[in-house]
Amino acid sequence: MQYWLFKTEPGCFSLDDLLFSPDHTTSWDGVRNYQARNLMRSMKEGDLGFFYHSGKKPEIVAVVRVVREAYPDHTAQDPKNRHYDEKATPEDPRWYMVDVKLESKFVRPIPLEELRKEPELEGMELLRRGSRLSVQPVEERFFRHIMDMAAKDQGIVFP
Repeated sequence: MQYWLFKTEPGCFSLDDLLFSPDHTTSWDGVRNYQARNLMRSMKEGDLGFFYHSGKKPEIVAVVRVVREAYPDHTAQDPKNRHYDEKATPEDPRWYMVDVKLESKFVRPIPLEELRKEPELEGMELLRRGSRLSVQPVEERFFRHIMDMAAKDQGIVFP
């Protein structure tokens, strides 16, 4: 089992969007960073990840499960899509996506500033200055600590 963090701008795709997606599942498309793409290609079905709202109010809002391993991101080959990449072809898709399903929602999101105050999270990729990856690995110890914070402080609900 591996653990991840999926960043999204709430104005682009929010937790509410995921809640209203069929079966609370969506493809994590539009990633156009090679390091993030490679991380997604290493994901396995069953891996867990945090659903993180970036932007003006950065916070962890939920947990998702990888339900489909990496496959070509079709948005890269659609000239009408904002994630279009003219170099992507069916023979060489360049970009990949995974499907994630909502596993649980935090009753109270955990803000970034609260995470920064936790000494147990020192070294977590999300908390490093300049960390901009939209998909990033999370060490198991960090994942478990944040889950403990969510369970102790406010609880977790399931869709």
